[in-house]
Amino acid sequence: MGRRSCVKSLLKHANSLIGMFAIATILYALWMLTSWHRDVHADNHPLPWFIYTFFALGASLCLITCFGHIAAETVNGCCLYSYALFVFLFFMLEVAVIVEILLDRDWEEDFPEDPTGNFGDLKDFIMENFQMCKWIGFSIMTIQGLCMLLAMILKALGPDNEANYESDDNYIPEGVPLLTNYPPQLPIVVGDPIHGYRNGSSSVKFNK
Repeated sequence: MGRRSCVKSLLKHANSLIGMFAIATILYALWMLTSWHRDVHADNHPLPWFIYTFFALGASLCLITCFGHIAAETVNGCCLYSYALFVFLFFMLEVAVIVEILLDRDWEEDFPEDPTGNFGDLKDFIMENFQMCKWIGFSIMTIQGLCMLLAMILKALGPDNEANYESDDNYIPEGVPLLTNYPPQLPIVVGDPIHGYRNGSSSVKFNK
């Protein structure tokens, strides 16, 4: 019980960190979309893929976070496996993007033109604060790996054993009579037994 509760708590906290990153991503996407609609005429430009990519990224992470909290709370094997699979796929997508950027010097040409200019601004910000961004990305990937590990450990520990016990209504707990409304027991009186013939003998003696 103690180990299961500890692992469940750690999984929820680590999963919450992913949720915070997802919310920040959605807020950044909404800010970019608002700025684009304010400064640019949408009818004269193609779809701002960069903004919607960030929005889809944040929304996906939010769904994974919600699913992870449900899986951790219910300790359902299927939910935990599915959650770990979703996090793993997202992790591999991040690894693929990093490898593409490191190995392909012309990786920017693989992306369509961004009419908002936010793609270039984000790239310049990352280059100017490379060390900070590197540690942030490394931390996020580490948290994702930790979530996968904790989900597998929680699956191995299994569900709570309390579900296999009988209901408390099926027996009377000792020392706790007020937990359940049990039928009151009749008081036991200790004394001499009363026989039917005793009244008769007393009346005979009285007549004498």
